Amino acid sequence: MKKLTIEPAEPPAAASEPCNGDLSAQFHRALSVLAGKWKGDILWQLVDRKRRFGELRQSIPGVTQHMLTTQLRDLEANGLVKRTVYPEVPPRVEYEMTPSAKALKPVFDELYRWAQEHGFPTSAQGAAHPKPEPSGDGDLPESQPRKAGRR
Repeated sequence: MKKLTIEPAEPPAAASEPCNGDLSAQFHRALSVLAGKWKGDILWQLVDRKRRFGELRQSIPGVTQHMLTTQLRDLEANGLVKRTVYPEVPPRVEYEMTPSAKALKPVFDELYRWAQEHGFPTSAQGAAHPKPEPSGDGDLPESQPRKAGRR
């Protein structure tokens, strides 16, 4: 009887080279700084201009006050968001992207293009959160009704 064995295939050339641990660590660090359910949304809202906490909360459907605060603090600690407190009564706080976070704009643009090209749902289908149009009068976009008793 003939011997029927399957010889292992040669590994690809790239797999035989050791992985550069330093580059891998840098990549994972970058991902961990950006990881989080709301961090991408927060940075996307800050791409164009400074925003106050209330504006951010209104423009990101589903985020709680606690989670927005936590994510903003984390982004600030990692040097992606700058928080400015104005000594006024009542206090005014604005958030803006730092230069290192602004360098991510091409990445956001490319992610948007990639999502469009590969058929991911658009905001009309409920998957993405479009940037709200500035109304100037403080009203929420139509897709976000005001809660009773809140202003």
